Amino acid sequence: MNSHSAEEIAKTIAPQFKETPVDKIATIVGRYKDQDTWKDDTVFEKESFELLENILEEAGELSQRVPYEDLVTTQFSQEAAK
Repeated sequence: MNSHSAEEIAKTIAPQFKETPVDKIATIVGRYKDQDTWKDDTVFEKESFELLENILEEAGELSQRVPYEDLVTTQFSQEAAK
């Protein structure tokens, strides 16, 4: 995902979104790329976790925050990245 343009990705995934024009998909994919959504590895970092909590909280979907250390285990992702 990181090595291709939003337009290239949109053309590839367009069959999964038949009701949506390719240029609209490219716009959406571009937003995800700008947010650095697709990481180079699968380690769920504390900064990303807190961003997700912020988004959920602002949407009214999170009533209580949970400490990163209590919910996330990165051991397996770190091992796989070696």
